[in-house]
Amino acid sequence: MTAASSDRAIITDSLGVGLATGAYGISFGALATAAGLSVWQACAMSLLMFTGASQFAFVGVIASGGSPFAGAVTSVLLGGRNLFYGLSLARLLDLRGWRRPLAAHVVIDESTAMAVTRATPHQARVAFYWTGGGIFVLWNLFTFIGALAGTAIGDPRDFGLDAAVGGAFLALLWPRLDSALTRLVALLGAAVALGLVPLSPAGVPIIVGGGIALLAGLLLQSRFGGRDD
Repeated sequence: MTAASSDRAIITDSLGVGLATGAYGISFGALATAAGLSVWQACAMSLLMFTGASQFAFVGVIASGGSPFAGAVTSVLLGGRNLFYGLSLARLLDLRGWRRPLAAHVVIDESTAMAVTRATPHQARVAFYWTGGGIFVLWNLFTFIGALAGTAIGDPRDFGLDAAVGGAFLALLWPRLDSALTRLVALLGAAVALGLVPLSPAGVPIIVGGGIALLAGLLLQSRFGGRDD
């Protein structure tokens, strides 16, 4: 396979991932405005935050009556994994100057996965930029469309959308529970959060459960070295 045809194949795969992932932004936009955010607040989150799990977590805290601060802390806990992605991509992409912060903004699960599986640094950069850039454009476009639709829905409880935020977040989380370690950590965090629901204000159970899951994941990872059995 020539270099040009190899690049075309990578770009095709990247655009397919971008379309499938970016289209999910319509759910975020609709759920965000149904939870009380304005259209422009929802769009600003997608533009500036640009990490789906953290955005859904923030909206989930707000929808359940939690404070924006609690939602922000929860989002930071979930978005922390992107820091480790960036560390693993730094040498592979070998970027300098203004390109580094630009690339950092599109370091997400999908762009990282598409880049690290490539045979050469050039292929990794092609996959990273086309995947991350494609998702960024489509996620923001569909967030705007979904947010406009969400303003026309009315009371989210009339349509069950007060529960849909949690369902959407679980849909994002489920494919990542691909090993015994990740499933154990997820169950531990969920158990802690559920136990705190009747004892603490809205938003606090997610923060504490997420913090416990993060700590447990680091400890178990260092103890078992990422074994899946």
